[in-house]
Amino acid sequence: MTEYIDCAHSLPAHPKCGALHGHTYKVEIAVEGEAKSGMVIDFADLKQAVRGVLADYDHRSWNDFLEYPSVENICMLLAGKLKERLAFSFTLRVWEGHGKWAELGSS
Repeated sequence: MTEYIDCAHSLPAHPKCGALHGHTYKVEIAVEGEAKSGMVIDFADLKQAVRGVLADYDHRSWNDFLEYPSVENICMLLAGKLKERLAFSFTLRVWEGHGKWAELGSS
């Protein structure tokens, strides 16, 4: 499943990304688990969980939540929040623009 959010951030002391700027982040989640009644989770339930987490960050600054909001740290933050809502393993990939992403698997 794929969702999108728009957020700003700055990376303190970074020569290029130290100034406040924004991205459209693509957030992809792939679920893992035993299918029961033909599915691991209903897409509507997955979408509700993912959107519930992302709503806290959409159109905000990552710097309000993370000391150093690199895409790696953003991915770890979102994976931790999703792990609280999902009772199965998943892989989360967070894209910061084209060709730049971080990925984290949960268990």
